[in-house]
Amino acid sequence: MDPQRQLRQALLRAGKSLLQAFKEDSDPGIRNSALWSLAASGVDAEMLDVSVFIYAVHHYIPTPPVSFAAPLAFSGASWVPDGIDRISRLPDDVLCNIISRLPPKDAARTAAIASRWRPLWRSAPLVLVVSLLLLQGRASAAPRAVTAVVTRILAAHPGPFRCVHLTCSNMDEHRNELELWLLLLAAKGIQELTFLNHRWPINLRLPATLFSCASLTRLYLGVWRLPDTAAVPRSAIFLNLRELGLCFDVMEERDLAFMLERSPVLEILTIIGSQSGVRLRLVSHSLRCVQLGITRLEDIDVVDAPRLERLLQWDVGQHHVSKNRGKKPSSRIKIGNAPNLRLLGYLEPGDNEIEIRHSVIVAGTKENIVPSVKIMAIQVQFGVRNALKKVPGYLRCFPNLETLHVQSRRDVEPAGKVNFKFWQEGDPIKCVLQTMKKVFFHEFRGSRSKVAFLKFVAEKAKVLEKMVILVASGCFSSRVDVKAKLKPLTSAKWNSKVCKVELFQSPFIEGGDPYFSHRLATDFSCPDPTIRELSVF
Repeated sequence: MDPQRQLRQALLRAGKSLLQAFKEDSDPGIRNSALWSLAASGVDAEMLDVSVFIYAVHHYIPTPPVSFAAPLAFSGASWVPDGIDRISRLPDDVLCNIISRLPPKDAARTAAIASRWRPLWRSAPLVLVVSLLLLQGRASAAPRAVTAVVTRILAAHPGPFRCVHLTCSNMDEHRNELELWLLLLAAKGIQELTFLNHRWPINLRLPATLFSCASLTRLYLGVWRLPDTAAVPRSAIFLNLRELGLCFDVMEERDLAFMLERSPVLEILTIIGSQSGVRLRLVSHSLRCVQLGITRLEDIDVVDAPRLERLLQWDVGQHHVSKNRGKKPSSRIKIGNAPNLRLLGYLEPGDNEIEIRHSVIVAGTKENIVPSVKIMAIQVQFGVRNALKKVPGYLRCFPNLETLHVQSRRDVEPAGKVNFKFWQEGDPIKCVLQTMKKVFFHEFRGSRSKVAFLKFVAEKAKVLEKMVILVASGCFSSRVDVKAKLKPLTSAKWNSKVCKVELFQSPFIEGGDPYFSHRLATDFSCPDPTIRELSVF
């Protein structure tokens, strides 16, 4: 097919998916499918319209701590009905905190309220969100106008810089400003930085000046090439960095390793859509959550991560489908010292190999298991017998599993008979027999192999409390049809007498993609980020 025609068709499919996602404010999986519609067409990365990537990056970057309320009206303000200005009586530190949460234009306008407010904007920790400057008319959309306004604000404000979102500039045309901005940010104590490069080229390298921003606590980089760390002094360190996000960046393995090594208190690592395949080696005594999505990682090696609680990956390897003749490259997940690893997903039996390095003594014998994992999500092709053969082995690695999420991938032509007897064969699965309390089956379409799996769990799980079935969109016309497909469950000999079966409508329009909230994944007060509000079928 003509490459240009191929690109147009891929972009059209992506655009339709993005439009549908935007209209319905739907799940990340639907948005991600727009990206995969490009990749599945064999479109090379250099041909992609970078706006698609920019859309995805904006979904994953943090929301700035700024109020998006209507512009303030200071003249004749109705909020002082008795003529007493109580707000101005507040201490300076409280007023500065208020100012730092306003959009830049409104924050500067506070100087017009009264003499009490005039020095406060310059002493308040700066929150600069470039997109709000554009909305408030402080700069046109032209790159030169944007960068000029940003340069003036960064130079004029004495600091500290609480939060800066630089997300609206094509920095290839402003490389001098790029170096200057990083120097100003470093000198004035930047705490949270989100820096997104717009448009081409998508592999513009960040200068090593980034490592001078030692005060950073949160850093998100989008559509860059990571700095060349070969010449960076070994003394460079992100001493305060607790959260790092790399979104659609080009990175060499040594540069990624250097950034992680130079971040001794890092707790949250998010890698979305890396433009190059790398190996991820985790040696950290601070990491608690690692998220990997829309990317290709040949190996994930958890060498020594004693505080790691969550390891989440989704759509790993998908964007290299076309280069492997329709087959996803397999990857290996190596689990070494991770005694607090509680949540693991989305594993794909047949595509992801698990290697457990440390054995555990159980009943006097050594077993290669991860006893700490309580919640696991797997993505399974129920029509492929060879993939299903891997599932029992996966489950045996996690003997204390309490919650299992099973994501049914799109049905393919069955390759081998899979029935209830298939699941009964082989050695017992300890977690199913003794510890499993909740099972969530996502994207149920009614095939016999899926029903056979659910029946197997029903008849074996002794402490099962809840079985939740999410029905794939458009597969059934009524609840009656779903119950007809699930009839074998009603005749099953349930091992648990208290288990409840609940039916919900899948949140996906076309189904098939794993769901979890990447924001909830970093909220450690949320026990399971793969659960969302559901609609009864």
